[in-house]
Amino acid sequence: MKAINRKLLRDLALMWSQAVTIALVVASGVAGFIASFGAYDSLAWSRDRYYSDARFADVFASLKRAPLALERQLQNIPGAALIKSSVAHHFPITIAGVSDPIIGRLIGLEPNTPQALNLVELRRGRMPQPHHAGIIEVLVSEAFAIARKLQPGDRISGLINGKREAMLIVGLALSPEYVFAGLVGSPDQRGFGVFWMDRAALAAAYNMDGAFNQVAVRLAPGASEGAVIDELDRILSPFGGNSAHGRDRQLSHVILSSEIDQQRVLGTVLPSIFLGVAAFLLNVVLSRQIATQREQIAALKALGYQNRAIGSHYLTLVLLIVLLGVALGMALGVWLGQGNMSLYAESFRFPTLAFRLNPMLVLAAIGVSVLAAALATLHAIRDTVKLAPAEAMRPPAPGKYKPMLLERWGLQHWFSPAARMVVRTMERRPLRTGLTIFGIAAAMAIVITGAFWRDSIGLFMDTQFRQVMRGDISLWLIEARPARVLHELAHLPQVTAVEGSRSVSVKLVNANHQWHGAIIGKAVQPELTRIVGRDGIAVSPPQTGLLITDRLASRMDIKPGDWVQVEIKEGHRDVVQMQVSALVTEMLGMNAYMERRALNRILREGDVINQASVAVTQGHETELLDRIKELPLVAGSISRSVMRRNIEDITARNILVFSLVLTAFATIIAIGVVYNSARIALAERAWELASLRVLGFSRAEVSGFLLGELAIEIAMATPFGMLLGYLLASGILQLMKSDEFDFPTVIAPATYAYAALSVMVAGLVSALIVRRRIDTLDLVSVLKTRE
Repeated sequence: MKAINRKLLRDLALMWSQAVTIALVVASGVAGFIASFGAYDSLAWSRDRYYSDARFADVFASLKRAPLALERQLQNIPGAALIKSSVAHHFPITIAGVSDPIIGRLIGLEPNTPQALNLVELRRGRMPQPHHAGIIEVLVSEAFAIARKLQPGDRISGLINGKREAMLIVGLALSPEYVFAGLVGSPDQRGFGVFWMDRAALAAAYNMDGAFNQVAVRLAPGASEGAVIDELDRILSPFGGNSAHGRDRQLSHVILSSEIDQQRVLGTVLPSIFLGVAAFLLNVVLSRQIATQREQIAALKALGYQNRAIGSHYLTLVLLIVLLGVALGMALGVWLGQGNMSLYAESFRFPTLAFRLNPMLVLAAIGVSVLAAALATLHAIRDTVKLAPAEAMRPPAPGKYKPMLLERWGLQHWFSPAARMVVRTMERRPLRTGLTIFGIAAAMAIVITGAFWRDSIGLFMDTQFRQVMRGDISLWLIEARPARVLHELAHLPQVTAVEGSRSVSVKLVNANHQWHGAIIGKAVQPELTRIVGRDGIAVSPPQTGLLITDRLASRMDIKPGDWVQVEIKEGHRDVVQMQVSALVTEMLGMNAYMERRALNRILREGDVINQASVAVTQGHETELLDRIKELPLVAGSISRSVMRRNIEDITARNILVFSLVLTAFATIIAIGVVYNSARIALAERAWELASLRVLGFSRAEVSGFLLGELAIEIAMATPFGMLLGYLLASGILQLMKSDEFDFPTVIAPATYAYAALSVMVAGLVSALIVRRRIDTLDLVSVLKTRE
């Protein structure tokens, strides 16, 4: 073995603890990159493959009722390759022993006919047979069945078109339309289920024999989605068509794509911080290593080693550390990615969903890590190989010393000699001190990034379920009814207040911008379902004009005072011009509001509603829910308390896992930064510390000179880390902002305290390790060191 290779192994053995801490920091970055981007790639790949295999449609449309003969005209739409019509309705479900309100989506299925689009895949059991023997056979979505512990052979009941029907579950199924199956985007899998039954029986139950109310279209290659949607709207408009749309408004696809985008953001931002800190540590450690080996470098040059060989020697040292971190990070990233997939499998149902490690992802992780390390150490290596042998034999030139800042300000008498020594050392190495402070602050910022979700989602939940939804039960009607139905609801047992609203599907148009959604007409002063901005202030709907969310205004490029075209998709289907009266900043969705009676007038209808919110005497909610399930005019209902509980059960666990992982990574960064800084300082000042011991200073006093510097750096990093954590959290939320959600950046004092405590504990552990090395200094050996 060559001498230079023996030196490489000896150097690694001497600095093994520093090498391990740096490798762990690299491993954290690689693990985060692999876990996040692996989840992104796995979800995207599973989605695309499932969509292709199950022939997921490209365009969707809902309508009231159209004859089956219309299918022939739909099939002639230019650009439409396949057309599938179906019958579907929402209905309330009752499960024995369960009082929670449950909404089902009942879809017609022809078991003996080949499926053209949106293939329903049987997971367990068998296909349903036509209605017979007084019971309806159904398939149930797998996610709902698992959440409610339902099996083939179990029985439930549902209110189908006002009639209570017994239903037998004969199988569990999946559909590409319901990869994510939640009510209005909620992750609550227990409150919403998808059911498939014989189409003919379903059509008969809803008086839709020979008719359909749902259309799905598969586009031909190269076809224009917009042109197909326009033609579909034109044909279906006389039959109550309600704005055909592409996948960009299909709820399951939107939620799934949003989650995929979030993983891409996390896979980019957080690993960049880890690798940046690792690059800083490598630069500092290697610079110190080279500085202490000037004589060895001179000897190597004198023995005939060229600059390239010496540079390669130190670069190999760096690469070995980095590759160790990459290997550890790969293993950890795959393990975290598999855990991530198990969490996603509860919300997103695919035939197969497994963590997929793309070879290109592995190459990218290795390439980025090696490149960051090489760039970080290139300067130190270049300066080393430039040294002439004779110059390298001499000790480095003394630094230029001058009075420190405290002395120039005349404040030196306020500090003890030991404190002045600590401050002087930090001031003479401002770059290293600054980078150490930044590394510690970055660790604190990452802890905050993992923990702040609890605060932001807590505010979101409080706003939605305490300030917006103040009624105990929300329900919607099968169709718009005269507002006197509120009096009927008010006379139900234990009802203390009712409030109605009117929702109508519309299309807003402003120049080249358009939005499909709904205008919600609310009471003049809504009390049970309020409009609340992110500032917590309730806003009343305007009696003239529209109140819209700021994200909708940005998308439509409009501001208060502007006029917008409103195409109404129900009733008379009028096209009117309306003025935007004001904006409101909401956290959930893009919405448009106005006063209910004003909306009734625009729709040219009487005083009607199609939604209601009900307040109930405390403790009697279950009793009222059971009564509402039997009302034929009610299409479905949701309980505020049940929905909140179910959502919190899911989010609390996911946030806890995410927070613990990031806290562990941040602790590694903090230990890596503090420990390496302390070890380098010990190596540089060993002669001084040994001299102080000989002069009579105790071990504690000598340790104070070195560890005091670390304490000051942690103290200075704490406020900076809090600011950096807030900025990082805000940046991540801004990158994740979507049409569906806009979470506020809220960080509670307890979160800041938790982050500071985590970093302080990591610093304390590092300090104790270094203190042990100080206590075991070989004074004779150190004092023989040539300066």
